[in-house]
Amino acid sequence: MELSNNDFPDDEFRREQEFIDGLYARVDALRGGTETSVADALAQGHTPQQARLERDVLVAERSGLLAALNAVDGSLCFGRIDLTTGTHHHIGRIGIRADDTELTPILIDWRAPVARPFYLATGHTPMGLRRRRHITTEGRAVTALHDEILDLGDQERTGHEDPTGDAVLLAALNSARTGRMGDIVRTIQAEQDRIIRAPHRGVRVVEGGPGTGKTAVALHRAAYLLYEHRELLARRAVLIVGPNPAFLGYIGEVLPSLGETGVLLATVGELYPGVKATATDTPEAAAVKGRADMADVLAAVVRDREALPDPVIAIEHDRDILMLDDDLVRVARERTREAKLPHNAAREPFEGHILNTLTDMVAERIGTDPFDGTNLLDPSDITQIREELAENPEVWSAIDQLWPRITPQRLVADFLAEPDGYLSEADAAAVRRPVTRSWTTADVPLLDEAAELLGEDDRLARAAAEKEREEQVAYAQTVLDISYASRTYEFEDKEEDDPEAGEVLSAHDIIDAERMAERHEEDDHRSAAERAAADRTWAFGHIIVDEAQELSPMAWRLLMRRSPTRSMTLVGDPAQTADAAGVGSWSGILHPYVEDRWEHTRLAVNYRTPSEIMDVAAAVVRAEHPGFEPPSSVRSTGVRPWARATDDLPGAVAKAVAELTPEEGRLAVIAPRDLHRALAARLDGVTAGKEPDLTQSVVLLDPRQAKGLEFDSVLVVEPSRYGTSDLYVALTRATQTLGIVHTGELPQALATAF
Repeated sequence: MELSNNDFPDDEFRREQEFIDGLYARVDALRGGTETSVADALAQGHTPQQARLERDVLVAERSGLLAALNAVDGSLCFGRIDLTTGTHHHIGRIGIRADDTELTPILIDWRAPVARPFYLATGHTPMGLRRRRHITTEGRAVTALHDEILDLGDQERTGHEDPTGDAVLLAALNSARTGRMGDIVRTIQAEQDRIIRAPHRGVRVVEGGPGTGKTAVALHRAAYLLYEHRELLARRAVLIVGPNPAFLGYIGEVLPSLGETGVLLATVGELYPGVKATATDTPEAAAVKGRADMADVLAAVVRDREALPDPVIAIEHDRDILMLDDDLVRVARERTREAKLPHNAAREPFEGHILNTLTDMVAERIGTDPFDGTNLLDPSDITQIREELAENPEVWSAIDQLWPRITPQRLVADFLAEPDGYLSEADAAAVRRPVTRSWTTADVPLLDEAAELLGEDDRLARAAAEKEREEQVAYAQTVLDISYASRTYEFEDKEEDDPEAGEVLSAHDIIDAERMAERHEEDDHRSAAERAAADRTWAFGHIIVDEAQELSPMAWRLLMRRSPTRSMTLVGDPAQTADAAGVGSWSGILHPYVEDRWEHTRLAVNYRTPSEIMDVAAAVVRAEHPGFEPPSSVRSTGVRPWARATDDLPGAVAKAVAELTPEEGRLAVIAPRDLHRALAARLDGVTAGKEPDLTQSVVLLDPRQAKGLEFDSVLVVEPSRYGTSDLYVALTRATQTLGIVHTGELPQALATAF
């Protein structure tokens, strides 16, 4: 029951509108003051190191506040709780305080403990509440009020009572989709709230079928954790991993609408800095690359790069030939490996062993007394021999051959080009490809594993940094010298007229070249999330993984490196596992890392999918798993799904799209990828691609792209070509209506459901 301001121009509406007006006046003042403080801080220019640090912290904090104020401008306040004590609190997306000496709260952040009864209180357990009010706004205007009476002895009525308490929830569920996921902050249910506010330490699994709101819960959990553990998580950042770019675009506005902007959203294919997965693997190749034993395979590939001479390497030095044979190099290699350093980091000690071996060889030849066999060289002679060897290009050519520097990209590319000897014949055929600069999602965990195995020989980087530093100091010294010369000439000119001229201080009197160079170092104003995106070794404060059942064992190795504290929230549904590389079971995912030390919660209520559609989808899964129990739908639309057979697939799809496209909202056409071009040609304004525009009224997707998304209406094309999991996903994306167009026969399980 939606009541408008015009229908009820009463005191309740007037009071709430006056409150909203005052709230936004305060927000506008805060926004203006914050913009000014950020501009003033940035205008300070070069300051001492401590002051610069304080300035950067201020800029980060104020910029974050400004972003939050801008992002939550719409529907800033959505509720009010009236306590039995006579006090009341307005609840909103962020907390706002008055500009007084006590900083009196005006709006309570939905994540604050005092706001929790708004989500949990019931008539049976009112939690000290007399009344709960839902406030609906458009822009800055109050458009509706819905009151729930929680103290049954309270006889006061406002005329805005909602007898069932479900009006706001049902309105949200039935509203037209926009192509972007909305937050559920106004309608969080009790079972969802308990997950959102659970402790952030450890691994928490949230399992739920289609429409249970598990993604929304995960995103609101991220917002809650950032509120509750601001200092820690703002410094370490939160990572949210999604199944594909379309999904990340779909959820991208949720956290900003809740006042949180310092979160990194990425697919697995984007978690290796400098690489973005744009190519596509076959299912067979992805399955092979995702297996856990690929870690051992790559380790073997690296060990094979640590070569032995075949049979010897001859090095010309000082008109002599030095022979590095298998035995000598084997000793150097084993001594190097004993340190258990990554390959590239171990390069330096290996160089040392080879140089020592060659030095001993030369010293023995030129320094041995022919009569008694003693060596006549002193330590300085030995040092000189070693230095001369270190300047010999042939020595370094031999070391490069025996222990080459390798990049992760080169190692993985070479392995995939020639996988024979490391994989079975069938697996090698599945992954083999020419050396290319294009990477797939399944390649990224391999690159990350290779980076761990190889490590980094940072001597060149350190040398370059030191050289740059020396150049900066030299430049600063030149500036100071010029300043000193100018001051000397000026002093000589003024000395006769002004006896005190010699007491004037110049730059060189109060600062040296090194400190002056420090002042001119570039400041890093990037957020923690931005710095994390560029740093492969970054340890996140918390990681949230959506569609977690789809990730391969190798992808989990990558993610676990990013979370050494194992602070994670995993959401998904094993019944929707479609990727051949996916683990599919929670114990299979987690046991290698935390054994049984993880919490499991199941969401059992389907808010999105009407019961008529869910009955059809559940029948498909039960055909393979008779004991399958889907989540229970809270809505029934009275509209049954329909199926049509056709001999003209593009024409039938175009006709169905014309029938199903809502006046408001979105329609998804879910079809096998190889049909997209032909279908798009018959659908005006519809394009096919890897990153579809979900804000268009009609969107063309394949089942994998549709994971995690929802639409008002869905048209499923050629369902017989889907696996069970993909078909289950496709059938459960609609909030209102579902149609099916097919050639030939329907799958038996689907045919019996109609």
